[in-house]
Amino acid sequence: MQEGIEVWRGGVNTWECDEMGHLNVRFWVAKALQGLVGLAREMGMPHAFAPDAEATLVLRDLHMRFLREARPGAALDMTGGVVSLDECEARLLLVIRHVSGEPAATFQCVVAHATPRDLRAFPWPQRVRSRAEGLRVEVPPHAAARSIDLSPVAVAASLNRAEELGLMRIGLSAIGPGDLDAFGRMRPEIFIGQVSDGVARLFDRPPPALKPGGSEPRIGGAVLEYRAVFADWPRAGDAVEVRSGFAECAPKTRRVFHWMVDPVSGKPWVSSEAVVISFDLDARKVVELTPEAMAAFQARVAPGLSY
Repeated sequence: MQEGIEVWRGGVNTWECDEMGHLNVRFWVAKALQGLVGLAREMGMPHAFAPDAEATLVLRDLHMRFLREARPGAALDMTGGVVSLDECEARLLLVIRHVSGEPAATFQCVVAHATPRDLRAFPWPQRVRSRAEGLRVEVPPHAAARSIDLSPVAVAASLNRAEELGLMRIGLSAIGPGDLDAFGRMRPEIFIGQVSDGVARLFDRPPPALKPGGSEPRIGGAVLEYRAVFADWPRAGDAVEVRSGFAECAPKTRRVFHWMVDPVSGKPWVSSEAVVISFDLDARKVVELTPEAMAAFQARVAPGLSY
């Protein structure tokens, strides 16, 4: 199955778009997770995300590439398929496309077949294995990792380590009832959204709306590629803190790590890596950093920063 099977169809609402004028990353992820529900159904698990499920798909690792922006009113559809399946885990592929057929965003999801309450992984039933064979796909070039290594990692993030590295606090909040999935755990897009809400602070960037007209270009930011590794799942009332820092700086891109940690215990919730660009909001294209900006970013690189 070269293209996968359709698992979702919808569009972009104005309220899902950010100050850059395009679909915000949290809603790309939210739509991808709706597609994951559809793919689970095709795999023979139609109730995997229902409150009374006996087995579910737990997201362990999520790789994302953002290929073409989606503006308000854009129509989108999504296909999904199974890249690989081992005893208890699978790598799944979701591709969101514009109506032209052009890929807009891709998601490689490593999921575990697990009990919903205690997240205990257990083997796939033969029913799912048989359905998965008919859903096999290969990862196309536009969905393959480009600038991020997908090798297995052990999450070493912690609040103490963030302090040692001088990582900036860009977010501090608590998980509320509206942030939860059917099993009472934080939905993955909440993490992505918290990073999005606070990342302007890291880049010391004013909102584009504060720079109207004139000869100065309106510069924003966008993410090209992302990997998030989920270490644990906060629940309602749990505190979360996002710490961020630069690992690398190049003329067109910056490599950034974002850690979501528990500010009480210091343990990690999520650790992620992103490749980001500066973006001309009028020309809708990537812009290079000036030598002065490059020097400023390089001075803030945290040696040894990783997951």
